[in-house]
Amino acid sequence: YERFSTTVDNAYVRPLMASYLYRLRDQLKEMRLSAPLFLMMSGGGLTTLETAARFPIRLVESGPAGGAILAAQIAAECSLPNVVSFDMGGTTAKICLLTDGEPERARKFEIARAYRDMKGSGIPVRIPVIEMVEIGAGGGSIARVDKLSRITVGPDSAGSTPGPICYGRGGVEPAVTDANLTLGKIDPAYFAGGKIALDEAAAKAALQKNIGDKLGLKDFWPAAGVTEIVEENMANAARVHAIERGHDIAQCTMIAFGGGAPLHACRLAEKVGVDSIIVPRGAGVGSAIGFLRAPVAYEITRSAVVSLEDFNAARVNELLASMTADARAVVEPALGRTKPVIQIIADCRYIGQGHEIRVSVPVKKLAKADGAKLKAEFERLYEQVYGLRIPNQEAEAITWSVTVSSQAVSPKRAAKATKKPAPKPRSKRTIYDPALGKQVSAPVYWRFDMKPGSAIKGPAIIAEDETSTIVGANFDASVNSLGYIVLERRR
Repeated sequence: YERFSTTVDNAYVRPLMASYLYRLRDQLKEMRLSAPLFLMMSGGGLTTLETAARFPIRLVESGPAGGAILAAQIAAECSLPNVVSFDMGGTTAKICLLTDGEPERARKFEIARAYRDMKGSGIPVRIPVIEMVEIGAGGGSIARVDKLSRITVGPDSAGSTPGPICYGRGGVEPAVTDANLTLGKIDPAYFAGGKIALDEAAAKAALQKNIGDKLGLKDFWPAAGVTEIVEENMANAARVHAIERGHDIAQCTMIAFGGGAPLHACRLAEKVGVDSIIVPRGAGVGSAIGFLRAPVAYEITRSAVVSLEDFNAARVNELLASMTADARAVVEPALGRTKPVIQIIADCRYIGQGHEIRVSVPVKKLAKADGAKLKAEFERLYEQVYGLRIPNQEAEAITWSVTVSSQAVSPKRAAKATKKPAPKPRSKRTIYDPALGKQVSAPVYWRFDMKPGSAIKGPAIIAEDETSTIVGANFDASVNSLGYIVLERRR
């Protein structure tokens, strides 16, 4: 059913997407831009325009995939074994787990959900995607008081038109950005590098009318209530996502990017027990930077039920050889003389179960004895996720995937930065610090005044054009050798 649904969805969007992509190609040629044109796919790899025009359904979740690729690069640069990426933009927040520098991946996804956060309410598509949890908690997510006198946020969003009330474009319902502005996290005179003037008075008035008057809250407390609910929603989603995959999120380093994530990262880290946060350069456009770092890649998936006890190596070798040839035919024209990298994965399960574990398959001609090796690795991973093995239970591989990609670029490793004095703050601003439960005066530092090795203590604000990093009262901030902000929680 999922494959049929995917085929129908792809056929539905292909004429529109192909027309758009080919017009884009022609217009770039008219502008004398002759560089190769690649597009990001949902699985985290780049593909050619021609392939994207044939299979546009593979682009459906490509934006968040770019952020996960950025997080993977930072994890490699900073030698981080376990990472949780936190990407918060205008409409949603996305959380992705990475192990040994690689994001979790899946082959099922839902589009056009009737209820944004409810599994099963959308149209299933079977495509390679980077596994992440997505919740309606972005800067434009609308805040209100429900029938039970509770503050709720999202999943509906004000979008960019009309946008939050502070944009002055006709919005009438307060959004998360209005709350952050009211709490001092956003500079109304320097939003988007000073290109958009924000109406702080209108945001405060709307929060008081729609939240404060209904709950008996005054001053900054309506805004504080909104951000606390947003952060708790994100923390709860992150906890569940980690538990479902057998991870302890408290052992992860958080990588925060997107326009909204650095505003909320410290409070989210406190809630889930994370002690270390990294905010990369260009955090506000992190997904776009991830696009530039992504490999050229293509994945082919086919179903073939094969017992791991009575392993039919000849059948598997024939299947994988055909899939590898098809994937190479897509990728190699974009690589020139560069030798591609091949990765093979088998989705395995105990016979009778409905959920699979992804098991890496060696890239070689398989023998019958490799079936036992695959089962041993499957059971190791199964125990890691579920805490047990099922003795004397047969296992099988039901789906096989082959990914052909370009060679990965060796990351530049972060080195220990020489300590330097912190720069002078450019100004001060009153912000609400949830750890202290009150408003405090916080110095405002310009990010690019902070050289590698410089350090400050929270509460503080580190501002830049696209976003600001709010350093909580319980955190210390420093800049590493690569120019990334590193936030460490004090115990």
